[in-house]
Amino acid sequence: MLPDNYSYRQKDPESGVENAVEAFRNGDPVMIHDAAERENEVDLVYPAYSITPSDVARLRNDAGGLICVALSYDVAEAFGLSFVDEMVDHPATTDTDIEYDDRSSFSLTVNHRDTFTGVVDNDRALTISALGDAARAPARTDFAAEFDIPGHVHLLKAAPNLLADRQGHTELGIALAERADIPPAAVVCEMLDDRTGGALSRSNAASYAAENDFVFIDESTIIDELTYRSK
Repeated sequence: MLPDNYSYRQKDPESGVENAVEAFRNGDPVMIHDAAERENEVDLVYPAYSITPSDVARLRNDAGGLICVALSYDVAEAFGLSFVDEMVDHPATTDTDIEYDDRSSFSLTVNHRDTFTGVVDNDRALTISALGDAARAPARTDFAAEFDIPGHVHLLKAAPNLLADRQGHTELGIALAERADIPPAAVVCEMLDDRTGGALSRSNAASYAAENDFVFIDESTIIDELTYRSK
């Protein structure tokens, strides 16, 4: 087992981010650990446009959390997608307490209209990859004609100013996608631990990254490097 302070393929903040960006450009996943004082979870994160059925199977079997597609704020706006608590008129949407953040990034759930049940790996891969393609040119996408609501893929809407507003996996994934100059849509899924019933520890997640040759990177590394580059 690797120590908690180990970061695979992260020799320094800049090389860590560049490895993650390169992986995204190649359609490969990245493992992102957010702050210990926040969720303290590692997500397996893919560029949405490149998702295949085997990728969905890995997300189900090896990660195990909720498979979501994060969209940039502008793309979600172009698709007419608001945050779910702004769209659902129910008492349960008011006064929601989230200990690690000010608000949730959840929007609606969708299936692609060419799917059957929408939940099998082939169907979810079609929905997710189509969302990635649609994010490439959102103004030319007839969202309602292509996607059906409700569905089996959860959509997340990033904050307008990304990491300056919020520093969740939603924004971290979109920030990497934008840096890689690929469509701003990223699949995020929490890595869970069958033995403990909780989130997979950072050290065990890093071991999984090493075994599978995946980039493993911390939230702070992404934020520090992108902040440095923007100055």
